Amino acid sequence: MGPAGSQEEENRVNEWMVPAFKPGTKFRELLSGSDPILAPGAFDGLSARLIVEAGFEAVYMTGFGASASVLGRPDVGLLSLREMADHARQIADAVPETPVIADADTGYGNPLNVIRTVQEYERAGVAGIHLEDQSAPKKCGHMAGKEVISAEEMVAKIHAAVDARKCPDFFIIARTDARAVEGLDQALERGRKYREAGADMLFIEAPENEEEIRTIARTFSGTPLLFNWAEGGKTPPVTYENLREWGFRMVIFPVSTLLSATRAMREVLRTIRQRGTPIGVMDKLVPFQEFLDFIGLPEIHLLEQRYGAQSVTGPAFRDRRHQTK
Repeated sequence: MGPAGSQEEENRVNEWMVPAFKPGTKFRELLSGSDPILAPGAFDGLSARLIVEAGFEAVYMTGFGASASVLGRPDVGLLSLREMADHARQIADAVPETPVIADADTGYGNPLNVIRTVQEYERAGVAGIHLEDQSAPKKCGHMAGKEVISAEEMVAKIHAAVDARKCPDFFIIARTDARAVEGLDQALERGRKYREAGADMLFIEAPENEEEIRTIARTFSGTPLLFNWAEGGKTPPVTYENLREWGFRMVIFPVSTLLSATRAMREVLRTIRQRGTPIGVMDKLVPFQEFLDFIGLPEIHLLEQRYGAQSVTGPAFRDRRHQTK
């Protein structure tokens, strides 16, 4: 590799070793732009890196995807604070120069629990979180059978979250699921209360038609709004141009990566099961060396050279593996 490539790898190594940015501050800088922030959902570190490779400036840690990838189960409140915060840490570590907004469910309890939730997620290195007003155990926002706590209890949680953050730029997004339970008017009223409680952005979950989406945008004109482009959910598909025109400042795509990865893996696995090998789909796979380069093996080699470490991919490593068999 020539000098330019070597310098690029050196820069990536340095970013990995010593991240030079404050995630919340970076996210607020992005928010000050004229266009909505587009944040596809990451369900693990690899999907987060693919999102950044595609050119996106922010990553969304999807709770739906976390439950699916960690447990192989639906998003019905099965993961604990510790599991979710650790998952957030792994994703943030995988993309150390890109702000991550993470799903923090209900805050995992009362306002005192929310304090610890904010502290754990902030230590995990994410730019911010969203908290929802569902009762525990929560469910995916586009599933039936949700219940919500009182607006007053959620307001207390938001106050606790705002007070708990150590960095003032750590971003607090208040989500209400009341549309499905109490109707749109009550969801809007909750949004007003959550904004007054200090939330940095509002997330009115699962509007069911375009008029409801426009009503949300008109009601909170001048307030940062998040739109959940829930692939296959209760909210209808909306164009980027409309969302931009209506004033939404962030758009998340929680399961595009998860659903597309599931389809691709099914195709490969079906071929192996039917034919005994993946020969018939090899042209659809990322080349092995390209994948190694993507996940950072060149940076590992640079670190080996920098610190005189024994290669983890050289003959000695292969010999040790052979001896353990």
